[in-house]
Amino acid sequence: MGDLSFNSVDTKSGFIAVVGRPNSGKSTLLNYLIGEKLAMVSKKAQATRKRMNIIVMHKGNQLIFVDTPGIHKRERLINEFMLEEALRAMGDSDLILFLSPVTDPLREYERFLELKESSSIKHIIVLTKVDFVSNRELLEKLNEYQRYQDRFEAIIPFSVKKGIGRGQLLDEVVKHLPNSPALFDTDIMTTEHIRDIYKELIREAIFDSFSDEIPYESDVTIEKIEESDRIDRVYATIVIEKSSQKGMIIGKRGESIKRVGKVAREKLELFARKKIYLDLHVSVKRGWSKSKKGLEEQGYIF
Repeated sequence: MGDLSFNSVDTKSGFIAVVGRPNSGKSTLLNYLIGEKLAMVSKKAQATRKRMNIIVMHKGNQLIFVDTPGIHKRERLINEFMLEEALRAMGDSDLILFLSPVTDPLREYERFLELKESSSIKHIIVLTKVDFVSNRELLEKLNEYQRYQDRFEAIIPFSVKKGIGRGQLLDEVVKHLPNSPALFDTDIMTTEHIRDIYKELIREAIFDSFSDEIPYESDVTIEKIEESDRIDRVYATIVIEKSSQKGMIIGKRGESIKRVGKVAREKLELFARKKIYLDLHVSVKRGWSKSKKGLEEQGYIF
């Protein structure tokens, strides 16, 4: 028998948009909260492109965190899509978490306030990476934020590395969610399809393996997945914009694509907890990230 308490109005459930500048630690925090590798993590900025729902059960309540692309200036069409994704997530949520590395200037938070000026949705500030500073520096940063204390519900120092802030953050989030039974099956960690998770893990391998423009001008199409209890067979294509990039991804005697494939396969196996056969190819789709049609063909719907 399942836990009947989830049908009670005493439980809470809701959507929490997780926002911040690129590389503010959104995906790292979410993977830590759930204890699994679901959200894409990269040291390079603007790795996350689409929203992803990550579900955390906490004391009988269902917290649906929405990982979003970093808030940044609109440079190219795909950047415009990414910013719109973040703004849509904020507008659709019950609560917003604004992540700010403790070393960031207050201006980043002020930009966020300007973006959500017309929104009545409450927000919590999460000061990430507090292990990088001394206690004195942390207190100074907390004092800086006090000038805006009437704008936020709480400010919580957080460190994934030191395990600081998890319980406090989840308890605080629950306070601001509506009374509701669970909105999704309480056994699942995400509403994403397996092909979308595999796509993001392969993209992460590309970010890990290449510098400069290739990661940003590339995408991944999952052509087919053949699932079984012992092994998943994944057939995928790396999509890039220029013929010259194809040679760089394949590399001399295929060495580069073998390296990407190895890194990607290890990520897939860590997630799936079983063997993965990965068949990886490269295709040129000229200017795909610079047109709405190209973006939509890759699943980025405006």
